[in-house]
Amino acid sequence: MSISDTHVRARTAGQTDLLGLPHRPGPPDLLSIGGLAELTRVSPRSLRYYEEQGLLVARRTEAGHRRYESEAVDRVLLVQRLFAAGLSSADIRPVLPGMIDDAQCTEGLVAELREHRDRLQQEVERQIDTIDILDEVIEEHLAHGG
Repeated sequence: MSISDTHVRARTAGQTDLLGLPHRPGPPDLLSIGGLAELTRVSPRSLRYYEEQGLLVARRTEAGHRRYESEAVDRVLLVQRLFAAGLSSADIRPVLPGMIDDAQCTEGLVAELREHRDRLQQEVERQIDTIDILDEVIEEHLAHGG
């Protein structure tokens, strides 16, 4: 059971909404931007950015307020993990559908993620080389009475 499924069941069964207010009739799987932010611990500003970048889709009420399907919780958490893994929004956009829907998962998606991992590994190795050089400079400086 996903986080969003747990949330929807708890929200409809517990007779309260995200703020502890009495549950109002309506689609139980639609979340406000504040509700999604609270469940994911991601700021509303970041959620709006994700939407601008094509990483998240919101419905709009007649008043123009954003409403998200309950599946958005898992999507936002996945986007957060991908950002933490060093991917940019431009990197995430093409791979996200395949990571959410197994039917869209391709060898290309896996290859793209592995390529990103390889680039990160190369960067780590360059950083280690830089540290080694700096250590040598420090040791040389100390050896000359510095």
